[in-house]
Amino acid sequence: MKDPEYWLALAHAPRNLGSLLNHFGSPRHLFEAGPLEWRVHCADVIKYLQKPNWYAVENDIQWLAQTGNHLITLDHSDYPPFLREIYDPPPVLFVRGDTLLLKSPQLAIVGTRSASSEGEWTARTFAENLSNQGLTITSGLVFGIEGASHWGALAGQGKTIAVAGWGLDQIYPAEHSELTQKIVETGTIISELPPGTQIKRMHFRSRSRIISGLSLGTLLIEAPEYSGALDTVRFAIEQGREVFVIPGSIHNPLVKGCHQLIKEGAKLVENVNDILEELQNYHYIEAQH
Repeated sequence: MKDPEYWLALAHAPRNLGSLLNHFGSPRHLFEAGPLEWRVHCADVIKYLQKPNWYAVENDIQWLAQTGNHLITLDHSDYPPFLREIYDPPPVLFVRGDTLLLKSPQLAIVGTRSASSEGEWTARTFAENLSNQGLTITSGLVFGIEGASHWGALAGQGKTIAVAGWGLDQIYPAEHSELTQKIVETGTIISELPPGTQIKRMHFRSRSRIISGLSLGTLLIEAPEYSGALDTVRFAIEQGREVFVIPGSIHNPLVKGCHQLIKEGAKLVENVNDILEELQNYHYIEAQH
């Protein structure tokens, strides 16, 4: 990898600077351009460009030296192609586990953290069955529907990818220590945030665009009217990806957000075939053979 320290410096910038790479050509050229060019194209981050956080970059390099830890940059051949297509792809991905899995056909499964037992069972079952059909299950590793989806995929024949909204030197939630380890052993955990980044609410919404951006489509299972899981669905719609929703009882507040999306045109899902029929348009099934 050419100039990894400059790619890592991008990860510590106060905002996503990936959109500037087309103009400057590379992270190194961006950081070496100088104040005149910075004022024209990125005046809001001049202070950082003048004095990048090289101390943090050195910590990143030490983390990357550990077995199983990787850095995938936007210009790398292993960068997931679907994610590269979104409006603001992360310029770098910190990875634990199998980097090649990022290019596999994926379906995102999301939903409320406060899931019912039925909702978690549904997430596990769908994730396992879809995994057995060759899809990698991508989710966000938190409680409820997302954690259940990862467990379901691990029970199947396929793989799972977890997208973290924190630095990968941490385990969150702490109760998912075993789940995290199992994913690292057979799948992948990624984050656009460098090691040492603490958990903040704003990171979860940013993470949502990556979950949907990696995936052919997003399946929503149990989401109240104002659920954070709806952010992932909205990003999927903006990114032109498929949206699938499992309905529930009209008396259940946990599915109010699901029913609203169905009213807006999302595909109502009753079984795995409802999803596979739509995804055949991407020819991912043929690619498995």
